[in-house]
Amino acid sequence: MDRRTFVKLGSAAAASITGLPWLIPARALGGDGATAASDRIVMGCIGVGSMGGGHLRAFLAQKDVQIVAVCDVRELFRGQAKGLVDQSYADSGCAAYNDFRELLGRSDIDAVTNVTPDHWHVLISIEAARNGKHIYCEKPLGMSVAEGKALRTAIHRYGVVFQFGTQQRSDERFRQACEIARNGLFGRLHSVIVGSHIGFEYPNQPTEPVPDKKEFDYDMWLGPAPWSPYCFARCASRAQDTPGYWMHIHDYCLGGLSGAWGIHHIDIAQWAIGADDTGPVDVWGWGRFPADGLTDTALAWRVDHVYPNGVRLIHADRSTAASLGEPLKRHGGEGVLLIGATGWVFVCRDYIQAHPAGLLEERIGVGGIRLAKSVNHRRNFLDAVRFGGTTISPIDAAVRSDTVCHLQDIAMRLGERLRWDPVAERFVGSDTANRMLSRPMRSPWRL
Repeated sequence: MDRRTFVKLGSAAAASITGLPWLIPARALGGDGATAASDRIVMGCIGVGSMGGGHLRAFLAQKDVQIVAVCDVRELFRGQAKGLVDQSYADSGCAAYNDFRELLGRSDIDAVTNVTPDHWHVLISIEAARNGKHIYCEKPLGMSVAEGKALRTAIHRYGVVFQFGTQQRSDERFRQACEIARNGLFGRLHSVIVGSHIGFEYPNQPTEPVPDKKEFDYDMWLGPAPWSPYCFARCASRAQDTPGYWMHIHDYCLGGLSGAWGIHHIDIAQWAIGADDTGPVDVWGWGRFPADGLTDTALAWRVDHVYPNGVRLIHADRSTAASLGEPLKRHGGEGVLLIGATGWVFVCRDYIQAHPAGLLEERIGVGGIRLAKSVNHRRNFLDAVRFGGTTISPIDAAVRSDTVCHLQDIAMRLGERLRWDPVAERFVGSDTANRMLSRPMRSPWRL
């Protein structure tokens, strides 16, 4: 059975085959390590701007991947991406699309990257699942709890592999910190403090003429989001020498709470707490929002949560977080501080510290909790596609982490202490809050 036939059977069917060497990498058979064409994972890349372009280049470097199509609503980006792929393969075979549905309709594509603005993540990923494509989707999941739940249903229904772009789970430092907490090496974990990038303000901009559709399909960029008059700053990519203003506009993102950085550290908090299948039961806090302007997500915030096991999670902007713990203060207020009865561990990218310091030398005993190990997030995804199994950031954990960010946004905007039922995935005793668990979509788009 070659890789192509295996993928088309679907991961559910493959899981029933035991004791068989499903796929043998070409390098295991000798030679120069090249992978036969029939044994490659054929990929398409949707959204190929700054972050999407980075994913494109990384997957191009994988010998068992063949990229055959790219998609972007900007002519410049899709042209650059096609040129990069064609140059890499020394041919002109890469197709370039404006509409993601054309790419997803191709029967020869096995897997896709979805690196679009946040308000597009769920609809594109659901369509990909319907078409039997495995999905590497950038964080966060979507614009509401309802969207995340709909995507979870689709992933399970169609049996495709899903990798959430919370790549800190593939970092040894974050895994070590979470294993220390999960095994109680510093006593019972009782508090987690998360510090994230602050938001920022940007003034209102005058309406500008909409670019030619061939150059930039603004209507497709808006997609399910409410219609708004065009201005460059509203939808500019970071690849266009801007900070990505759309990430701080509530129609397209939750700002620092989620899309900008928050989801990364919240996901680690969930992992450390052991909450991949649950969430908090109490949520309350405050947020400071722009009085006016193009951007309208929180500039500063602090939100507290209590979990069923009694752990308290505090998520704050980095300025506020810096006042909540000395390790956070020393690192500009950004990172994850795990506090146990007899010590603590602080972790951020490229850094881990513990008190007492010997915690980092502790070894997990027989029968202890060992978290799944990945050292490369993209490779982890590809291996799950090739051999079956679960990714390091699967859909169920992704929905739960994403949900926490939405609960925070709702609690801040209502200014109320809210009770959350993590089993029913609804608020208790607040119809107003429950109405905020979903958002309307601009016609003709719908879940």
